[in-house]
Amino acid sequence: MWRLQWLFGWLHFVLAVPSIYLLLGLPLVMREHGWSGTEIGLFQLTGLPAVFKFLLAVPVQRYRSAQGHYRLWALGLCLLLALLLVLASQQAITANRLLLFGLAFAAGVLATWADIPVNALAIRLLPQTQRLRAGGIRSAALFLAAIVGAGVMLLVQQHWGWQAPFLLMAAGLLLALPFLGWLQEADVNALKPQAIKPARVDWAGFFRQPGARLWIWLLLSGFPFLGAAWLYLKPLMLDQGMPVQQVAWVAGVGGGVVGALASVLGARLVQRLGPARVTPWFMVGALLALLALTGAVWLQASTSWLVAAAYLLAAAMGAVSSLMFGLMMFFSRRHHQANDYGLQASLFVLTRLLVPIGAGALLDRSGPAGMLAGLCLATLGVCVLAMAARRSIDQATEGAFIPVERVDQASGKRSSPIRSTQ
Repeated sequence: MWRLQWLFGWLHFVLAVPSIYLLLGLPLVMREHGWSGTEIGLFQLTGLPAVFKFLLAVPVQRYRSAQGHYRLWALGLCLLLALLLVLASQQAITANRLLLFGLAFAAGVLATWADIPVNALAIRLLPQTQRLRAGGIRSAALFLAAIVGAGVMLLVQQHWGWQAPFLLMAAGLLLALPFLGWLQEADVNALKPQAIKPARVDWAGFFRQPGARLWIWLLLSGFPFLGAAWLYLKPLMLDQGMPVQQVAWVAGVGGGVVGALASVLGARLVQRLGPARVTPWFMVGALLALLALTGAVWLQASTSWLVAAAYLLAAAMGAVSSLMFGLMMFFSRRHHQANDYGLQASLFVLTRLLVPIGAGALLDRSGPAGMLAGLCLATLGVCVLAMAARRSIDQATEGAFIPVERVDQASGKRSSPIRSTQ
């Protein structure tokens, strides 16, 4: 199972780095070359495809192949993204700006699209006992991608020029393709070619799952308030008098490392205790992290308190995001993995984009402490919702925490790390 986990973790990493570089790293290069604030702001629209994952999931779920349904989709889309990154490397920052926007938008579409079959493949191949660990690894990969995409790639660009980041990102994708090609989808390959028919989209069936409605509300609200606080953390640190370089190290590098570690350790804790029991405690931890940050800003506390609060917030983000990603896998039905994952991912991204807008308005109206207090109040409501959703989560994950060794002993067989165990 670890071979699969590492492969999917690497795929999440190499798919996330291009989007983060284009959205968070490249604007600095654009500004150096005379792009206006409006042009840089409009360039952020290249991240819009993430909202429409539920539509991109339809062809992935509908059109099947006897040689490996999700595997072939993932291979094709990752290859196209790598080729597009190579094409972008042949342009220049001084090239036609509309052309650069078009290439970046196409890269955003392909990265978002490829994420769907990759996650659907993970849901299909990983047994239930491994899904929460997969959520932790995915969350850790995204934190590390943020460090690389918004930091390391800028250094690469400064030292080796415009082409280097794009070629490195393309190489990372191409490196994963042979390993992805060796995977086998047992339940698809078991079907005869004439039995492979287009699958019907059944979003209504997703909401008819036991506990799905409460889960959707938790999915919509569990992460965005933490994400909004993290988005405004750097400006808040600057307002508190912290030097720019220190802010970059604390919030950029240190926060990413803490978030990645919390993702892995949080997933391990959930595996030991079960998600139904841990979910409310993770939300309480998120509330405590926000309260610590609110206190540090309101009291204009020392730098060490502010740094400690920032790391608490990063740890809460890592633990909560790993839990959310893991539970998304449990609420994806068999034979509908792509559609169900795409729908949940769209809802997750939608609130993650909308909440910071409201938080920004609250910041302008009530100041930093008022904004953080509002986020704390909203997170308190999430804690109550998490308590109410425990039974729904327990229903979705029932039977998922039997040790693999016990299952193997009972069956007298040793499960393969490559073929599906479902």
